[in-house]
Amino acid sequence: MSILSLPFIADTAARLFGKAGALAPKSRRQFPEIQGDTYVVSVPTRHGDVACTIYNPPATSGTRVAVYVNVHGGGFVIAYPEQDDPWCRYLAAHAKVAAVNVDYAIAPRSRFPIAVEQVYDVLMWASSADREWDGGRLCVGGQSAGGSLAAGAARLALETGGPQIALQVLHYPVLDLVTPAKDKHGARGKPFLRPWMGEIFTTAYIPEPDRRRDRLASPAWGPNGDGIKGIAPAVVITAERDRLRNEAAIYARKLDAVGCLVEYRDVPGVDHGYNIIGDSEDITRQMYDFIVDHVVRASSKT
Repeated sequence: MSILSLPFIADTAARLFGKAGALAPKSRRQFPEIQGDTYVVSVPTRHGDVACTIYNPPATSGTRVAVYVNVHGGGFVIAYPEQDDPWCRYLAAHAKVAAVNVDYAIAPRSRFPIAVEQVYDVLMWASSADREWDGGRLCVGGQSAGGSLAAGAARLALETGGPQIALQVLHYPVLDLVTPAKDKHGARGKPFLRPWMGEIFTTAYIPEPDRRRDRLASPAWGPNGDGIKGIAPAVVITAERDRLRNEAAIYARKLDAVGCLVEYRDVPGVDHGYNIIGDSEDITRQMYDFIVDHVVRASSKT
């Protein structure tokens, strides 16, 4: 065990990451042609109010659109929903949905399961018939740590009987916090996510090793992916060079075994965060269009 696995050290480092994230440059994928129409709301959850930015789709002919709850990444320790601003604008404009970008609580101040329960409570709020969109056509998705929280919220929806989710999108998600980061290997070269980063993020989020086995924290670990028949249909996307690729592929197989995998896509030649810090706008647009197509199809079925 390294010194980074000590909670005090990990918490201190995580707080530094959080401060650095607040000052980080915005995504290179700005899509300046999409201006976006946004406003911020405060959503009540069991762990306090959560700020959510709503991205309105282009004007429609008086119909109530579907809604997509988006969960940003950041290793569970960086509060930076603005990172997903380009994606949310793209999604609202091309899928013609209302996108809800969630500013959930981060570790170490707010540890597991606070964030996943907040995301679930936002799903419940978004599904209400009182909203300006059609809460009966609900999707959820996230990147990296956001993918973990989206998967956990979908699991809670399965276990509690709602809300009904038309689609969950897990984009290079973190799905196994039990296996040490040093034992996770990318396809080749040096993956973007270093083992020391995984130690810090995991320890700050869930200091107790045994608790990392919880099905909401590690759905791809051990038997946690068994018995999920009826969970929201899922699109799982991995990056070929990503250290997290294998755990997402394992979960995709678990979903497929119970008939809940819509499609699994491995993006060749790219690493974790490729759509945010990568060099290929073409690949990013292709994958965003891939997700948009699935969101449109899923939300039109309900």
